[in-house]
Amino acid sequence: MSEKQTRFIREVIETITLTLLVLLMIHSIVQSFRIDGPSMEPTFATNQDVLVNKTAYLLHPPQRGDIIAFRYPLDIHESFIKRVIGIPGDTIQITHTAVRINGTLLHEPYASTNVDTYEQTWTLGQGQFFVMGDNRENSLDSRSWGPLEQSYIIGKVLAVYWPLPNWHFVNTYPAVYTAVHPGK
Repeated sequence: MSEKQTRFIREVIETITLTLLVLLMIHSIVQSFRIDGPSMEPTFATNQDVLVNKTAYLLHPPQRGDIIAFRYPLDIHESFIKRVIGIPGDTIQITHTAVRINGTLLHEPYASTNVDTYEQTWTLGQGQFFVMGDNRENSLDSRSWGPLEQSYIIGKVLAVYWPLPNWHFVNTYPAVYTAVHPGK
């Protein structure tokens, strides 16, 4: 083999190796998820693809309003996407028509319905989060299986990227939670 051929082969191998390293690094930071089901309507629709930042919570925990991807506590082989309603120390009270955090009534423009047949109350401990789907009538969430432990959280949903005409960053509605006082 000539020196020119050897150099070319070396450059191809270096390019492939570098490309694989970059892809591996990107996959360790960001992951794609496909929305499967109506639990987050109207925020997300079935078959939309979203980007999840897997490093978002390395320096701080999830905040109220964040939409997160997580492993389903009752079957860790399944992943869900829901909105964080309560954070550690919060007391969540849900009635047929309302959600209250630490006594403050939430006005949730992202929620399509709020359906519960009886009143429920939870007080969240250290490392626990209360998550709900935006389509309250069709969501399997903390109302069914209780608080979500932080260890199950994969990351924060940042944006819808597919289909392209629906591309947008996720709105976490921070104003909804500004009146909520910290829990105990």
